Amino acid sequence: MKLTRQGKTSATVITVGESKILYSYSTPVAAFVPGRGYLRTDRFYSVTTSRHINKWIEGWTGMAGNECTTVPQSEIDAIANGDHKEQSDPTQMPHNIE
Repeated sequence: MKLTRQGKTSATVITVGESKILYSYSTPVAAFVPGRGYLRTDRFYSVTTSRHINKWIEGWTGMAGNECTTVPQSEIDAIANGDHKEQSDPTQMPHNIE
């Protein structure tokens, strides 16, 4: 597991295997899963959390944060808990942005 703080915000990305989970404060709110791409929660927490999600997705993909797949919060929770299956698809892998 690798922990990466996102700038000076209260957003953190945890890497588990090939998946990446975005936490806003202490809540998992978005994820990247190989073979599925970027996923965001359907739950609204706050304007700040929405900003964290959008900035993270836009930073990796260049697409608007609301253009990725929206899933139930329970699915984001399952990914964060490791209760999902990764599907390797190199075309869906995130790229580092320097």
